Amino acid sequence: MEGPDQLATMGADLGSLVGKMNSTTLSTSEYASIVNMNLFVALLCACIVIGHLLEESRWMNESITALFIGLCTGAIILLSTGGTNSHLFVFSEDLFFIYLLPPIIFNAGFQVKKKQFFRNFMTIVLFGAIGTVISFTIISYGAINIFKRMNVGSLDLGDFLALGAIFSATDSVCTLQVLNQDETPLLYSLVFGEGVVNDATSVVIFNAVQNFDLSRITTSDAFQLVGNFFYLFVTSTVLGAGAGLLSAYIIKKLYFGRHSTDREVAIMILMAYMSYMLAELFYLSGILTVFFCGIVMSHYTWHNVTEKSRVTTKHAFATLSFISELFIFLYVGMDALDIEKWNFVQDSPGKSIGVSSILLGLVLVGRGCFVFPLSFLANLAKKNAHEKITFRQQVLIWWAGLMRGAVSMALAYNQFTRLGHTQLRGNAIMITSTITVVLFSTVVFGLITKPLVRLLLPPSKNMSRMASSEPTSPKSFVVPLLGNERDPEAGGGQEATSVLNPANLRVLLSTPSHTVHYYWRKFDNAFMRPVFGGRGFVPYIPGTPTEQSVHNLIPEGGNN
Repeated sequence: MEGPDQLATMGADLGSLVGKMNSTTLSTSEYASIVNMNLFVALLCACIVIGHLLEESRWMNESITALFIGLCTGAIILLSTGGTNSHLFVFSEDLFFIYLLPPIIFNAGFQVKKKQFFRNFMTIVLFGAIGTVISFTIISYGAINIFKRMNVGSLDLGDFLALGAIFSATDSVCTLQVLNQDETPLLYSLVFGEGVVNDATSVVIFNAVQNFDLSRITTSDAFQLVGNFFYLFVTSTVLGAGAGLLSAYIIKKLYFGRHSTDREVAIMILMAYMSYMLAELFYLSGILTVFFCGIVMSHYTWHNVTEKSRVTTKHAFATLSFISELFIFLYVGMDALDIEKWNFVQDSPGKSIGVSSILLGLVLVGRGCFVFPLSFLANLAKKNAHEKITFRQQVLIWWAGLMRGAVSMALAYNQFTRLGHTQLRGNAIMITSTITVVLFSTVVFGLITKPLVRLLLPPSKNMSRMASSEPTSPKSFVVPLLGNERDPEAGGGQEATSVLNPANLRVLLSTPSHTVHYYWRKFDNAFMRPVFGGRGFVPYIPGTPTEQSVHNLIPEGGNN
């Protein structure tokens, strides 16, 4: 009787062994993914270390360092795989737009100098909306007239218009790397603020190109496009501000900090990300939404949390943004050597270089055609000579906005590939040309930007005072929206009121930013802060970390 039992036991053991072997075979792809992730994380660490060593360099920055490391890594992988693969991951527009871009834009809004941003808000919208349309028109017109004669492949009108939208999108991420808002606050606010509105406008135009019937475009279609932009701009802004106000109200009323600071930090992070995803769900601009959500959270929500949570959120948002930036540039660097796309252009490298050079020239001309004329128009509306944009600043605005980055890459992949792959020669040429323009503009223009800023805008005592008027951390968050150097709440409120109080129409026209600030401050103090909290409007609950820290700051004789 033991024989059959032993056979059954051996059969069960053999089945178990085969099952384990099958599970091992099935997990091979998972193991490869783990290896790729380890290598990618190691490369990110290398970018941080090398970037730290090059901190004092006037030429290099961490974005360019990450690009070079990505290119070197891609070359090594390409050689080790016999020329069949060059990257650890395939470039995915979903990964970029859903996971990497939100923390970067949110942190920029969270830490932006609101005084400079809102003081130049109309100029920013002028550059970001009207300027993008001008750049789109010039690039599209040039592509249609030049590329049709070059026989670059089977491209239709929609592809040429898509090129205009792709290359009119500036790189907000690279702007954060090459400009410093403490050294050049006006330049930073204009270029980065324009970049945020520019990205939203480019995406609107790109979606319109894909959705409209381009064989017959009527006047009503043009008005519909304009209406779609204003609808998207207003609704995205309202959604972002609403999400920020909701988080402020929840934290102010429930005051999670009395039990756990982790909960209020989690609420801020999750609601910021939810605002972005809601915008994408309703086909709005997630970039605009999460940017204004960051501004509102820094004005209200940040003051409603405990002192520990303020420090935590500030560094958590900055760290997430920093890692995402490095991830994007490393990602783009490795994907630039994708052998599949370069195989289509290896028989005509001259044509690929020619297409890239033409696109780069169109980008230069297109940006120049709106920066200088629109700056002239913006200066006409400014009465104060110190607020006008000088010619040197115009040159820097033109130059700093020439860089193209991951947004252009993501839109190009959306238009000319399917899941990151293409089998059409014309599409492959457009992808490789986009990669070439992105790499050249990021490296060359990015390397020259810092020295050019020092050359055209040498540091002076006046600029140093302007830069130091809004410290960056952590007290920069207490600067009010549209605030001046002196905060009425911090003392001297009556004096500030008498200066800012618009007694007549002449004051209103001569100092519009001061007038807007005056009425905004009255509305904010009377209606917004009592409901949503903010600096000076958060009640201290006995026993909470905030109450204890404030109590410790009060001297013993303070009550006498």
